Amino acid sequence: MDLKTIYDNIIEGAASNVEAGVREALAAGINADVILKDALIAAMGEVGARYEEGDMFVPEMLISARAMQAGLTLLKPYLVGGKAESAGKVAIGTVKGDLHDIGKNLVAMMLEGAGFEILDLGVDVSPQAFVDAAHEGVQIIGMSALLTTTMGNMGNTIEALKAAGVREKVKVMIGGAPVTQEFANSIGADAFAADAPSAARIARQLLA
Repeated sequence: MDLKTIYDNIIEGAASNVEAGVREALAAGINADVILKDALIAAMGEVGARYEEGDMFVPEMLISARAMQAGLTLLKPYLVGGKAESAGKVAIGTVKGDLHDIGKNLVAMMLEGAGFEILDLGVDVSPQAFVDAAHEGVQIIGMSALLTTTMGNMGNTIEALKAAGVREKVKVMIGGAPVTQEFANSIGADAFAADAPSAARIARQLLA
């Protein structure tokens, strides 16, 4: 099983083929780190690029991300043993009062596909839960909101990070349908991501 086939199957969103390919590659003695970098991360990079060029849409991107995750699940036991080089650790959640998670989940999958460790805090996440994650050593806090009425809780969370003395330790990235660069600037966020592929790219830039 060559890695190009796994790569192609991720782009096609063929999860069962990705699983079979990863199993074959591991059985053939290919290092889990190599499979991760050259097949999974590389394929998700291509998916992100196609999305940004308008050649792929959210449903296709979700299917590719799920196929990537099917492969990642098989690789994880091998990666944990040798501890693959992590791109960084990100805590991600939908802010207090907001129960929408599709966008957040897609961002989490794209970040995982880019080699980040993800601490998914879920939905309706209190400012304190983000503060606790900062204390646990995450480098980036990612906040999502789909409602204009809950966007204010992004600012409240940043204030809570300041009050706890951990604002300087983390980069804050925000996104969601009503969120804009102007809003990010107004609350003092470090970055705004318009979609999941750009979130993965911006996360790398934040830690560069």
